[in-house]
Amino acid sequence: MKFYNDHTAKIKLSYHFWFWGIYFLLNFIRWGAYFNDYNYSFKSNILEFIVHIPLAYFNINFLIPKFVLNKKYVQYLSYLLVVLFIAYVIRASLNFYLIGSIWPESGVESKPYSFNYIVAVIIGELYVLAIVSSVYLTTVWISERNRNKSLVEAQLKIKLDFLKLQIQPHFFFNTLNNLYSLSLHSSSKVPNAIIKLSNLMEYVLYDVNDVEKVDLLKEIECIHNYIEIEKLRFTDVISVINIESSIENLKIPPLLLISFVENAFKHGGNKNPNLIIKINIQRIEDRLQFQIINNFIVTENLKEKEGIGLYNTKNRLSLLFGNDYVLNQKVKFNFYIIQLEIPI
Repeated sequence: MKFYNDHTAKIKLSYHFWFWGIYFLLNFIRWGAYFNDYNYSFKSNILEFIVHIPLAYFNINFLIPKFVLNKKYVQYLSYLLVVLFIAYVIRASLNFYLIGSIWPESGVESKPYSFNYIVAVIIGELYVLAIVSSVYLTTVWISERNRNKSLVEAQLKIKLDFLKLQIQPHFFFNTLNNLYSLSLHSSSKVPNAIIKLSNLMEYVLYDVNDVEKVDLLKEIECIHNYIEIEKLRFTDVISVINIESSIENLKIPPLLLISFVENAFKHGGNKNPNLIIKINIQRIEDRLQFQIINNFIVTENLKEKEGIGLYNTKNRLSLLFGNDYVLNQKVKFNFYIIQLEIPI
């Protein structure tokens, strides 16, 4: 019952007046033209709508929510019959005392409880109930569909924010480990590494905070800073970022690509003194292609469980793009290759 009550207030009061006003006008013109008696049509419609309106709102605000939505169809029909009988008595009484006759438009003298008149009144009320219920339920359905869509979008944003928050601590945890390794040897590289880390923290904590997309060039700069920090930890790293087409003004979800670079250092840098990383980025029509290639030692266990960063990135891709993305991973000779394609 609450379902309908929650949505009743969302239908502007003016819409109710417009609906009943137009409905009354159509009925008045229709029956006035049919019997060529607009005076009687106006009076009879006034009396009918005195019954129609309360009956219609009682049906959509009480009977349907309480019984139909709870699948109590027998109880609904029972109450509906009682309500229709009451509506009939009220309508017949109003016609008799205010107009002076029962159902004069039939062309014959009718008694208050004649079978034909009862059937005519019930059919008329059911007709009104059907129209009002259809209009109202359609309005409620549209409102509920929009509400569900908003809920889905909100839940999606919460999931994406959660995954992004998981990536950030993991990202900094790895970087701090790198700094710790350098500090143990009193390396002169530490100050420069701290500056790079500061730039990364500014980007991750401020530039991409609570935003859906960032400039691709900013994301590439973030990747470059990360690689520069990792170069301080590894003895010999060769990195190339190759941009094969114009990417100005392109935007992508923040921190989407960094996990692939982390993965390259994790699997390619261990036990490998000469790490080679090549990143290719290009735009083909409305698609962005990202490829990262790194060398590695073949004897390492390729089935090693992937880290939280790459795992979360895969989840983010599914939430962001559904099935409209391509992610391939393969080994060719002594190189590990990841290829990603997303819409832009």
